[in-house]
Amino acid sequence: MQNNKQYFSALFTLISVFFFWGFIAASNGIFIPFCKSYFSLDQFQSQLIDFAFYGAYYIGALILFIYSSKKKRDLINIWGYKNSIIYGLIISAIGAKIMMYAVSDQNTSDVFSIILLALFIIGIGFSVQQTAANPFVINLGSIEKGSNRLNLAGGINSLGTVIGPIILGLILFNPIDDKNLYSLYKIIGILFLLAGSIFIFSKKLPNYTNNEKFKTAPKALKFFIIITIFLTICFYFIFNEYKGLNVNENLSIKSEKIVLYLTLLSFIIICISLLIVNKLSNKNPKGWGAMKYPQLVLGMLAIFIYVGVEVTIGSNLGELLKSDVLELGILTEKEITPYISMYWGGLMIGRWTGAIAVFNNSKIFEKLLYILIPYFAFGIILYANKLSGFNVKSLLPFIICVSIQVTAFFKVKDDPQKTLKIFSILGAIAMIFGVFFSGRIALFSFLSGGLCCSIMWPCIFTLSIKGLGKHTSQGSSFLIMMILGGAIIPPLQGKIADLIGIQNSYLITIFCFIYLIYFSVKMKRLFQ
Repeated sequence: MQNNKQYFSALFTLISVFFFWGFIAASNGIFIPFCKSYFSLDQFQSQLIDFAFYGAYYIGALILFIYSSKKKRDLINIWGYKNSIIYGLIISAIGAKIMMYAVSDQNTSDVFSIILLALFIIGIGFSVQQTAANPFVINLGSIEKGSNRLNLAGGINSLGTVIGPIILGLILFNPIDDKNLYSLYKIIGILFLLAGSIFIFSKKLPNYTNNEKFKTAPKALKFFIIITIFLTICFYFIFNEYKGLNVNENLSIKSEKIVLYLTLLSFIIICISLLIVNKLSNKNPKGWGAMKYPQLVLGMLAIFIYVGVEVTIGSNLGELLKSDVLELGILTEKEITPYISMYWGGLMIGRWTGAIAVFNNSKIFEKLLYILIPYFAFGIILYANKLSGFNVKSLLPFIICVSIQVTAFFKVKDDPQKTLKIFSILGAIAMIFGVFFSGRIALFSFLSGGLCCSIMWPCIFTLSIKGLGKHTSQGSSFLIMMILGGAIIPPLQGKIADLIGIQNSYLITIFCFIYLIYFSVKMKRLFQ
């Protein structure tokens, strides 16, 4: 057993990669409105940044699963969790190098496509890292505290989500040299390699492996191949509608509707297919592997929905703020930066609070931390924005949303199922207020979506792999595949926004939170 010093040293080395995931992912919220303006894109096209980045998670995890199924050996276990993270960091560094080439290329007709390719490769690397890192964090100590360690890792991730939009906003929306964007991704690439070096030479971090024999799941493999084919067909025809479109040229109404229907179809394919699998695997579990467990299959859909709703709220927020639908006045691209930072900062506030229990404090001190940590994290977000030259007075009312979250944490008492239920309900209420109200009520309702989503990943992940035993590693891989939600739901909202307006497009987020409420209730009944 590791002593406390070795344990925390190993844990913090491991969760350092979570920072990179947050930095890049949240930066997309600033990069999207910039690319929309610079390349004259519609809202759907701008969301292809998320499509490329989060779609890579699915493709990366699928490739790992296909390879492992063919060799009948889990590739992540062959490499070990530590080495897998190292290889993933190297892949992401290659993506950063391609991004450097893209932003230095003067041929603007190809730049956006190269940017999407770069983000895809970075995402592939993240997929490998995350497939290894999440179960690694859970297994680096007692299983009972696994969700708390994931919250701690998520807190580090969220520190990246706060810093990312601020830094990218300063680079993109200030009159400075274009080479700064090139330099940013050069630094990111170097940091990927540096992090890999730390993992290589860290003696305190074991190269953990699961020695269980790889469990084949031929029916699950067939399922993923079939839905991949269907999704490929859908997006082939979607992209075909944009083929040959000139700069500043809009799609016809007919083409707009075709794109909407096909994007909606891709969403329905995932949802209905997983629900059908849940029924089929219950009747005959043979050949389904980890997908024979209902908590995993329903959890896969929950991860798909959760990632999708978390990403889409933030990714479409820039367009919402640049319009005047909230009756706040039209904000410039530079002025939206602190709001996007606050949205992603909400995730940091929740995850820092959710990580408190991992430190084994006394009950009285723990309750005190549940009150102090959220406001401390809120202060850090304000201070980071103030240091960057932004006016933070307009962000101060967000403290009301933080107070509601503090109350919710005392209500859930560190129970993953109850936590997911309460925060999903709060998320649904927030989105309803955002869609049907205007002004600052709507604004802070949308921003509070970050607070509501903040602790959902560890709750869903923990509930989904509960009781999987020897199928835990495979189940983890399937859950990572469902980060695909971040590739499907934002473009769907983007096209809805093109047709019925940006504020009304947030109706889709309400339905997402309703499913998460259902999942939390279902898990309580399942494990009673």
